Amino acid sequence: MSKSTGQIVYQISHLRKIYQERCVLDVENFNVKQGEIVAIIGPSGSGKSTLLRIMNFLEMPSEGQVEFMGAIFEQGKEMPLALRRRVTTVFQRPILLNRTVEENVAFALSLHGKEKSQNKVNQALNEVGLEKLNNQRARTLSAGEAQRVALARAMVIQPDVLMFDEPTANLDPYNVLLIEQIIQRLNREFGITIILVTHNLFQAKRLAGRVAFLLEGMIIEINDTALLFQNPQDPRTRSFLLGDMVY
Repeated sequence: MSKSTGQIVYQISHLRKIYQERCVLDVENFNVKQGEIVAIIGPSGSGKSTLLRIMNFLEMPSEGQVEFMGAIFEQGKEMPLALRRRVTTVFQRPILLNRTVEENVAFALSLHGKEKSQNKVNQALNEVGLEKLNNQRARTLSAGEAQRVALARAMVIQPDVLMFDEPTANLDPYNVLLIEQIIQRLNREFGITIILVTHNLFQAKRLAGRVAFLLEGMIIEINDTALLFQNPQDPRTRSFLLGDMVY
């Protein structure tokens, strides 16, 4: 379970995202503390990935703002590059270069303006258990191995915040366990703040210190993991956790 320092890393206020006159995200208030693991759950189409992309500064808010480490991200105001580089995301389907495993990981360093460090690359591959496959072509790997390369590529730049968008969807139990263990270790040993979007409620329970339930673009409920799962305050949260259809 994650441990938070209490310092606010993200403070989201009056955030809205509108696509073609349709509001897909309407978050009044949401914060993330340094060193914690927060899971975002909700049905498909509820706005989870959109929220993650805005928090990773890949999409601009239509209204409202995201405050990250004292800097403001809002319509017409970009997040400074130095701060953008302190956040990285591992997506459900990683895009790997047609190069070796090692070259894929090293590429992340050059992309972030850092010199290649063989020690850092080796350490990242060792963390995900792929050090013996360092010279293998990345596109010949299994789905689980490819996801672990993507994770090593994210780790090598030593981010302050690491985001995951369905990181273990469609993976076998062995790779799910490996990736979950890596996430926990990164948080526990390096204090990396983790924000996790997942459909897997059991995964949210295993990993997160707090869980937010997102429905129709709005955060319906957010609470400590045990409290949210054992005693949800909103009937829509309760219905979702029971597996019922929620509208």
